[in-house]
Amino acid sequence: MGLGGIFLANSALSPVCAQELVGDREAGRKLSGQCRTCHGLEGFALIPIAPHIGGEPASYIARQLTAFREGTREHEIMSVVAKSLSDEQIADLGAWYSGHTATASLKADPIDAPGDCIGCHGEDGIALVEDAPNLAGESVPYIDAQLKAFRLGKRTHEIMSGIAADLTDEEIRKFAEWYANIGLGIDLVE
Repeated sequence: MGLGGIFLANSALSPVCAQELVGDREAGRKLSGQCRTCHGLEGFALIPIAPHIGGEPASYIARQLTAFREGTREHEIMSVVAKSLSDEQIADLGAWYSGHTATASLKADPIDAPGDCIGCHGEDGIALVEDAPNLAGESVPYIDAQLKAFRLGKRTHEIMSGIAADLTDEEIRKFAEWYANIGLGIDLVE
């Protein structure tokens, strides 16, 4: 996996969906070697334009990788990388990265959490619904770019597209800064 990352997207999936397969964590660990430059082996992103993916649900990771593979979500690197992945490999990567636990530590008063976001992404950036990614500790440039992509229609999602359509650049920056300021830990679950 490369830059671009895992965020909300709709996708037309192949008949046997990777998100329906139960992946092999050890196979996913081995396969994650190709992801480490951007996302790290444990799913803690090493560059600011890649998201943290450790601790995301396997089905969420599978939906995003399948969307990149099928072309319903596009990114100059992820689209190329995902094209070579089978449903089984996608499920294996999902099993590996979902086998980690993401934890967050707020550095600000929760009363200041962005109200439009917390219903799905949580005030601490740990998602409350399976279709939403964790945002804790994501970089400002990453969150900013994804929200603007939803706002411009470059990315689509039944919920995020409508929310982002009305956001100003200042609101996007405020939301991005909130989640970027949260401490993130990713631990391997044995």
